[in-house]
Amino acid sequence: MCAAALEVYCGSVFWNASYLDREDPDLPVCVEQTVLVWIPLGLLWLCAPWNMVSLCRRTPVNTKHLSKLYLCKQLVVSLLLLTAIAALAVTLGEDYGLNKNPSSTAKYPGVYYANPVLYAVTWILLLLCQEGVRRKEGAVDSATLFIFWLLLVLCNVFPFQTILREALRKGEISDVPHFCLFYISFGLELIALILSAVADIPPEAEELIKKNPEAGAAFLSRITFNWFNSMVVKGYKRPLVQEDMWELNEADSAAYINQRFQYFMQSELGAARVRFRTQLKKKRDKNRDKAQEGRNGLSNGLEKGVSQDVLMMEEKGKKEDEKKKKKKDKKKEEEDYPNSWLITTIYKTFKGILIESAFFKLLQDLLSFVSPQLLKFMVSFTQDKSRYAWEGYLYAVLLLVVAFLQSLFLQQYFQRCFVLGMKVRTAIMATVYKKALVVSNDTRKESTVGETVNLMSADAQRFNDVTNFIHLLWSCPLQIILAIVFLWLELGPSVLAGLAVMVLMVPINGLLATKARKIQIENMKFKDKRLKIMNEILNGIKILKLYAWEPSFQEQVESIRGQELKVMRKFAYLTSVSTFIFTCAPALVSLATFAVFVRVSSENVLTAEKAFTAISLFNILRFPLAMLPMLIAAIVQTTVSRKRLEKFLGGEDLESDIVQHDLSFNSTVSVRDGSFAWEREAEPLLKNVSFDINPGRLVAVVGAVGSGKSSLMSALLGEMHCTKGFINIRGSLAFVPQQAWIQNATLRDNILFGSPHEETRFQQVIQACALAPDLELLPGGDLTEIGEKGINLSGGQKQRVSLARAAYSQADIYLLDDPLSAVDSHVGKHLFDQVIGPNGLLKDKTRILVTHGVSFLPHVDEIVVLKDGVVSEVGSYNSLRASRGAFSEFLDTYAREQSNQTRSESDRCQDTADVELIPEREDTQPDSPLEDTVSVTLKRENSIRRSQRNHSVRLRKNSSIRKSEVVQRCESKKGQRLIEKETMETGQVKFSVYHQYLRAMGWGYAVVVFLVYFIQNIAFIGQNLWLSDWTNDAVEYQNMTYPAWKRDTRVGVFGALGVAQGIFVFLGTLLLANASISASRILHSRLLNNILRVPMVFFDTTPIGRVVNRFAKDIFTVDEAIPQSFRSWLLCLLGVMGTLFVICLATPFFTIIIIPLALVYYFVQRFYLATSRQLRRLDSVSRSPIYSHFGETVSGLSVIRAYGHQERFLKHNEITIDENLKSVYPWIVSNRWLAIRLEFLGNLVVFFAVLFAVIARNSLDSGLVGLSISYALNVTQTLNWLVRMTSELETNIVAVERVIEYSKIENEAKWVTDTRPPEKWPKEGRLQFENYKVRYRPGLDVVLHGITCDINSTEKIGIVGRTGAGKSSLTNCLFRIIEAAEGRILIDDIDIATIGLHDLRNMLTIIPQDPVLFSGTLRMNLDPFDKFNDEDIWRVLELSHLKDYVAGLQEKLQHEVAEGGENLSVGQRQLLCLARALLRKSCILILDEATAAVDLETDDLIQSTIRKEFSHCTVLTIAHRLHSIMDSSRVMVLDAGKIVEFDSPSNLLEKQGHFYAMAKDAGITREDITVL
Repeated sequence: MCAAALEVYCGSVFWNASYLDREDPDLPVCVEQTVLVWIPLGLLWLCAPWNMVSLCRRTPVNTKHLSKLYLCKQLVVSLLLLTAIAALAVTLGEDYGLNKNPSSTAKYPGVYYANPVLYAVTWILLLLCQEGVRRKEGAVDSATLFIFWLLLVLCNVFPFQTILREALRKGEISDVPHFCLFYISFGLELIALILSAVADIPPEAEELIKKNPEAGAAFLSRITFNWFNSMVVKGYKRPLVQEDMWELNEADSAAYINQRFQYFMQSELGAARVRFRTQLKKKRDKNRDKAQEGRNGLSNGLEKGVSQDVLMMEEKGKKEDEKKKKKKDKKKEEEDYPNSWLITTIYKTFKGILIESAFFKLLQDLLSFVSPQLLKFMVSFTQDKSRYAWEGYLYAVLLLVVAFLQSLFLQQYFQRCFVLGMKVRTAIMATVYKKALVVSNDTRKESTVGETVNLMSADAQRFNDVTNFIHLLWSCPLQIILAIVFLWLELGPSVLAGLAVMVLMVPINGLLATKARKIQIENMKFKDKRLKIMNEILNGIKILKLYAWEPSFQEQVESIRGQELKVMRKFAYLTSVSTFIFTCAPALVSLATFAVFVRVSSENVLTAEKAFTAISLFNILRFPLAMLPMLIAAIVQTTVSRKRLEKFLGGEDLESDIVQHDLSFNSTVSVRDGSFAWEREAEPLLKNVSFDINPGRLVAVVGAVGSGKSSLMSALLGEMHCTKGFINIRGSLAFVPQQAWIQNATLRDNILFGSPHEETRFQQVIQACALAPDLELLPGGDLTEIGEKGINLSGGQKQRVSLARAAYSQADIYLLDDPLSAVDSHVGKHLFDQVIGPNGLLKDKTRILVTHGVSFLPHVDEIVVLKDGVVSEVGSYNSLRASRGAFSEFLDTYAREQSNQTRSESDRCQDTADVELIPEREDTQPDSPLEDTVSVTLKRENSIRRSQRNHSVRLRKNSSIRKSEVVQRCESKKGQRLIEKETMETGQVKFSVYHQYLRAMGWGYAVVVFLVYFIQNIAFIGQNLWLSDWTNDAVEYQNMTYPAWKRDTRVGVFGALGVAQGIFVFLGTLLLANASISASRILHSRLLNNILRVPMVFFDTTPIGRVVNRFAKDIFTVDEAIPQSFRSWLLCLLGVMGTLFVICLATPFFTIIIIPLALVYYFVQRFYLATSRQLRRLDSVSRSPIYSHFGETVSGLSVIRAYGHQERFLKHNEITIDENLKSVYPWIVSNRWLAIRLEFLGNLVVFFAVLFAVIARNSLDSGLVGLSISYALNVTQTLNWLVRMTSELETNIVAVERVIEYSKIENEAKWVTDTRPPEKWPKEGRLQFENYKVRYRPGLDVVLHGITCDINSTEKIGIVGRTGAGKSSLTNCLFRIIEAAEGRILIDDIDIATIGLHDLRNMLTIIPQDPVLFSGTLRMNLDPFDKFNDEDIWRVLELSHLKDYVAGLQEKLQHEVAEGGENLSVGQRQLLCLARALLRKSCILILDEATAAVDLETDDLIQSTIRKEFSHCTVLTIAHRLHSIMDSSRVMVLDAGKIVEFDSPSNLLEKQGHFYAMAKDAGITREDITVL
């Protein structure tokens, strides 16, 4: 019916099969005039409103910019409009014109009127659309218009050749005007198509596009990722650096993503909290009811319902109860936070991208089923020799087109998904950071800094990985269903056999996966344990060296590593089983299907088209079946992350209303009846605190250790829970914490802390805070970069910087939490006078000072005395002295004699010694400023904070040095830079690295593995050749019955080959697993062995994170990633070679094509590898600042909140994340850029395989054709994988390179040499220095200039000298931490340079300055080699006054010490170090004055024990406070590395030299000595 109407409309036949049934087919004219015209025009009409929206908007039009390109486009369309009008005119003219021949009644059919009108309307529409595109913000071209032009030209190709062929056949043109108009308009359409493919960039956007070419990319360039070329070329020419990265699109930036995410999160989280509260309420009611019932019935049900009554407990035994308790606790844990809101928030934030990517995935899935159908037609075409050749060419072109479209859709889908993953990660990171700034102390207590950093790194990454593949959740089932449907159509019910095999595989895989995950978790446990120990070893490496404890720790690490490798071997065997199953799967599936198919009835003959269509469908099936279990496992893992994130993000915020800011009060700070606790439910620490502080007063807060002074500060900052009362504060705050918090930035930035820089004020602050001399020493002055946690500053410098930050901030109220404790006494006095005191910089501000320095108290306006969390008295110094209350008790504790000499008081009676925490190593000359302090500070690093960040390469930009002379000075001197920049490998990885890895694996293994895999590949090809031979039986036995024996052989051989593949892969994987584990073992033990034998200098100049990184990330890569990528790479390589071999076998012509394709492939891959590798490196380098900045923020939270700088830190975090995204985004694009190019190559392989099969179809059998095409269809993926794997292998092998680099560092002297000292050496403990000189590193100046002295047995020697005089260098030389440059040291007449290090170090004892403890039992900390029995240990604990404490612990000696000894107070740690020394009981004791953080009581304990217990030893004391060595037999005064005075203290005072001057400074006079 429809066709008839169309025929009237066209005036010719609409459809006739005879058109196609000939050598040169053509379409009927009517189809060309109707259908082919309507398709493109319909598309345009549908899309026009979308393009014309911007015309309706009332936006100011930029009439200025009418580019030439735009004008050309409009001109071409206007000309087309004219041709349409002309066509209409011609038709009208010929029908109704004056010169019309009246005799011919035939008029033109309706189509000749309709089409020109349609076209004219369309062209007018187009003119409007193009104007709309021009007005659109940020649009450079229109995709819909480009597709329209493309379709139009394609559809017009048909009438083009029809009209031309007609004219050639007749030899004349029948209808000249229409003929001319058609070709003119066709030409114009072609021009328009070309114009529409060019981007029209407005001049104002040109700058932007230089920074971000994507913004100016045209449609074609966007779908092929051509705009990325410039980056790839640049990356190929030279390694990319961060500066080469392009700007991000607005929508990809952290700020934008975060803002959207926060918007949705607030509503979702709000709703979740409401749900949570109602749930809680219900539960409470339920519990109350239960409790009531219990009371009535048994009256013994405990209220909580957690455990049964005690009686029951005794009957049932404790075990069961504990189980119950655990269960209950677990339940409680699960539900005590608002949950299930994160996923919805993510969905709502990113639903746009999600829907787009789903659309592309759907199209791609559907298209992937078209190829097998085309393959089927193709095979039947080659069987039937009578069909026309054009059919074959049509199939070839169709296959190419389908493959091209599939590639385009797939890449767009991937691009969207990966960008989505990136955005989700960004959103989570930014949100976690924002939350961390406001989180309350309760929530903060629940997770360590490390765990919070993990939320940002690991959990955010998990989400990233899952969102990349989230669409597979619906796409996999869809693909499976479609594949089954198509297979059913081919083979009928026998498909179910194959399907059954596949379905059986799924639970087996699932089982293996859960098993593998269990093993993985176990493995992670060992890994964490090993890393924890490594971290501690590296943090305490100095102590290990001094005590010669390395072997004990090496053993510990090796034993853990042994367990770890055992677990890894288990894991590897599991993987090989699952690989075996995975390899056998396709073979078994096709075997089952074909066997059942031919057995079911003798009618069923396996033809080529059936077999190969089925195989290509099975190939499609493999992917979703393998992915689904993996995806589900990943989702399960992500739910764990989701819970953790929800718990953290849903936690309580800090209450912002604890501190009020009411301006009507007259006092600046007033606390009324306040009680404060650290946690909601906890007992209040501060009880009923009340006081007022008036503007401009200086108030001291004093009290014994632990009386709540610091808590009071926290309360004023609003960091504590207020249980009753209130605090009011008028004005802005500045806060100096007890432990200075220093950022990883320049010194100047640390002081400015976000305020604008004013030179005069800055200089004033620097002078007042005594930082001027320090700036002289630093290489870049105030622009020197400070390492993380202030690593290259000494404790005193950090504290002064912290104070300077406060002084510079010009706040109204200053909270100073004991800032004077970490500095020398004279510096402390200076700071008090210049900054804090009544005449200091801050004299008009309100200051609250926590202090132990008794000497400052007479100068303050008011004193608040705290005792056990209660304010016991408030008043001025004199009034409190008079009242004889708690204050005078405090004074008596801290002042041994209360006389008028306040000078000497200041020095003697400071609770926390005013000692530069590390003057220790500032002993080098000023020209090597940074070296020294580091060593010690490095050790003091709190390792937890650190270990979290070592997942990344640390690169320090050497931004610190701006001043030219400084630069020259730096270059002139080797070893200037403290922390050498980490070498980042660039360019290709050298072959020698692969060589070394293979050598570690064992050559035998490597060769056998390759052979086994090779044989497997041969089996695979053999199986498919057998199949193609089998399908030819269908032709041979066409009208005969198929013999059963033949059928059975066919099935049997086919199956056998399939199983053989599996077995070989299994073997190969097993061998490879063993080989790679042995490689892992060798590489790790070499690395560990070497690191423990490296000289101390190495640790001084290398950040610990960098070394830990080798043990963490690089060893992890060697263990897990390399074997994996190595195996995949081998399989891919062999797979590609096999495919090409089969295609060449089927169509020998194909060999000609291989060479150009291989060349193109090689170039694409080389370009990609260079760029991608460098982008990966940049990613990991730019990722670490995110985590360091986060760790830094968390540790400095109270400071940031006190100054109110949260916004600034949020901004900084966004910028850091953006810097990282700038390298992540191009990396994602680079993968797509590569994939699309490789897929096009793969598609060409398919095309040529089909094309040559068509050309040579007379000589080919259909089985081989099917084989070569189904192989070719698979090659695209394998090619893609090969490049991916090559790049991954290259990226990963770098780890081996880095591990080897650290296994080759030069060692210190041997631990034990052939010359062993006598058995009980040293008996007397005599020390002789003979012209001893030493330098820290080659290329630096000598630190000790020829020291010569004799120290007799049992002498007590005090060593004093200003900071940097070389005091600590002396101890370092005794232990040979640094080796002599000249001269020697004799101990009991044995030259210490001749014996092994351990023989020497075991015989000396040191009590170091910083008490370093290791995590483990208390016992292990005292005696790691188990040399002593328990009695000995208890004895020394008693001597070191720790016996009561340890006896009071639950586990006594087995008490677990936390990492870095954090669960012991500093004093207790110090006493433990004393116990260590007592246990070793050697003849020579070196005491590095360890009173930096010990109150006077502990100090006295230590001093008296040493005097008593070590009376028979030679004792060297490095003193920072002179009165502690006034009783020594002799004092050695060092200055600039020389001994200037060496005599008894009384003689030295008489001499009135250096020592006298120092004593005078410290307020010690002759009388004091007599007193002593």
